Amino acid sequence: MAGGGDLKVLGVWTSPFVIRVRVVLNLKSLPYEYAEEDLGNKSALLLGSNPVHESVPVLLHAGRPVNESQIIVQYIDEVWAGTGPAVLPSDPYERAVARFWAAYVDDKVGSAWLGMLFKCRNEEERMEAVARADAALETLEGAFKECSKGKPFFGGDGIGFVDVVLGGYLGWFGVINRLIGRRLIDPARTPLLAAWEERFRAADATKGVVPDDVDKMLEFLQTLRALSSYKPE
Repeated sequence: MAGGGDLKVLGVWTSPFVIRVRVVLNLKSLPYEYAEEDLGNKSALLLGSNPVHESVPVLLHAGRPVNESQIIVQYIDEVWAGTGPAVLPSDPYERAVARFWAAYVDDKVGSAWLGMLFKCRNEEERMEAVARADAALETLEGAFKECSKGKPFFGGDGIGFVDVVLGGYLGWFGVINRLIGRRLIDPARTPLLAAWEERFRAADATKGVVPDDVDKMLEFLQTLRALSSYKPE
C-alpha cells in the first residue's frame, strides 16, 4: 500500500517486527507510507522517533511515534477498532491468551531465530538453536489447536494477533530451511502449523510483505552480518 498522509512506517523489508505491523495495516485496509531504513546509516527521523532503542519498526501517526511491534499492532487495533477485522479478541480472557502466546513466540521462537542466524559461532551452536526452535514450534502446534478451535488461524476465521507475530518470522524461516536442509515448520512434526503457514502466506494482507525470495534474503543476511553495530530488528 502507498499514500496516506497520517500513517508512516519506518522499517526494513526483512524485519519480522516490521512485517507484522505492515500486515496489520493491510488487514485494516489503512493507507500508509512506507520508508525503508538503511541500518548502516539510520535516518534522523528514525533516531529522533525512537531515541531509546534506535530500531525499527516505528509507526508515525500524525507525526507522533509509536514503537515496539507488539505495542504498535495493539495500538492500531485500538485506534481503528471499527475499521476492518479485529486483531485481538473482544473477550478479555481470550485476549489475555493471545497476548501470552504472542509473548511466547518472541521469547522462544525469536531467541532461537537470533541464535540460528546472528549469534551462533559454529554449527553446533546453530543446531542447538534449531533444537530450541523445534521445541517451541511443537508447543505452538498445541497452542494452535487450542486457540483456533478447528478454524484456519490462531485468531479463528481470520488472521489475529498470534498469527501476525509468528507470521513475521516466515520469511527468515525460508532462509533457515535452506541452511539446515529441511523445513523448520515440518508437516510431519507440526502438520497444523504447516497448513497454517500456507494459509498465512496466501492471505491478501501478507502478499508483497512476507518475503519469499530466499536468495535475496541470504544476500541481505550477509549485509546485516557485515554491520559491526547491527542488532537484529
